[in-house]
Amino acid sequence: MATLIGGIAASHTPTIGFAFDRDKRSDPVWAPIFEGFEPLRAWLQKERPDVLLFVYNDHVTSFFFDHYSAFALGVGERWAVADEGGGARDLPPVAGHPEFAAHIGRALMADEFDMSFFQEKALDHGCFSPLSMLVPHEGGWPVKLVPLQVGVLQFPLPTARRCFRLGQAIRRAIESYPQDLRVAVVATGGLSHQVHGERAGFNNTAWDERFLDLFERDPERLASMTHAEYAELGGVEGAEVIMWLVLRGALSAQVRCLHRSYYLPSMTGIATAIYEDLASAPSAAELARRRAHESLQTAGVEKLEGSYPFTLERSVRGYRLNRFLHDLVQPDHRAAFLADEEAACERAALTSEERDLVRRRDWRGLIQYGAIFFVLEKLGAVTGVSNLHIYAAMRGETLEEFQRTRNAPGALYSVAGKEAGVLGWERPAT
Repeated sequence: MATLIGGIAASHTPTIGFAFDRDKRSDPVWAPIFEGFEPLRAWLQKERPDVLLFVYNDHVTSFFFDHYSAFALGVGERWAVADEGGGARDLPPVAGHPEFAAHIGRALMADEFDMSFFQEKALDHGCFSPLSMLVPHEGGWPVKLVPLQVGVLQFPLPTARRCFRLGQAIRRAIESYPQDLRVAVVATGGLSHQVHGERAGFNNTAWDERFLDLFERDPERLASMTHAEYAELGGVEGAEVIMWLVLRGALSAQVRCLHRSYYLPSMTGIATAIYEDLASAPSAAELARRRAHESLQTAGVEKLEGSYPFTLERSVRGYRLNRFLHDLVQPDHRAAFLADEEAACERAALTSEERDLVRRRDWRGLIQYGAIFFVLEKLGAVTGVSNLHIYAAMRGETLEEFQRTRNAPGALYSVAGKEAGVLGWERPAT
């Protein structure tokens, strides 16, 4: 099973990345930042985790308010550095761990956390400012990353209690993962700061130290606090320290703090800490109950012949293909596809297998590969193939054979909208 080897916490301010990129370690103003991170770096080199489950928040870079989630888990294959306005930092992408992330996602949903999931979103300084300090990365990162983005910018926020309970669920999910994997949970954010309004520049070092004390010894007190209380004590943006409670929930009640530092160079109190978990491993019976709980909702679905539930694993495998077909909703992409299908597939970097499936309109093969039906009906709409033709092909039947099984055998329809009239078949009467 996977092992939670411990947790580390670190602020994620842009100043951390600034100090690192400009090699300010010898500058007395910036040196304390490097000194605070060095024990974390040494601990990670000693413990050698396979995966970092990284709790952070995006700063309106890759996530925007057209769709803003409380908890979004990254399940993709790789994570690039985001451009936050002045060009991306010169850091390599870091590999994800889709299999482990999918397991975490299933487990959290089984525990009734309504997660959202993302792929192919670049990560901003909320992740990469501390990560660049934590592990060497010349020639590539030595560890894989599963990012957990917490929506702490737009009120209402998840409660501190909810973050704490999410961490408890994450611990159970890590322990129930069947493969051997060494996992460290990393929490980022804060400490006290406010970056807007007449209160901009607010700090409260006394509260920061008190928070660190309570985090180690009395997390229940922190979990009971309101957002207004966090904002009063640590600034409105400083309320993002509720993300630390995800880490604290993932750890047992008894922890040992191996390192703790605090420094206030500019706008934000920068803290780093290492926590060793003192709990014993779960028993075989506990793990068996946990795994049964996590798989309950889909137990038996594999017996449904000719059915292919769109799982996170299928979503990751078919992401490039689904993105390509989804983009047919864009008029320019649609026109380019119709003008030169092969060139469009080439620009999208589809694999030879993916191109062949699209070229042959192998509807069943596309589903089996990892496409979701609702992008196939877009391809059908663009190429003049009705939904009924696609359904028939899925079943290995002719259109006439399939229509004989319908109550309205003459109806042909699609999602083609106003372009349906030029596709060679009629839309049904409404």
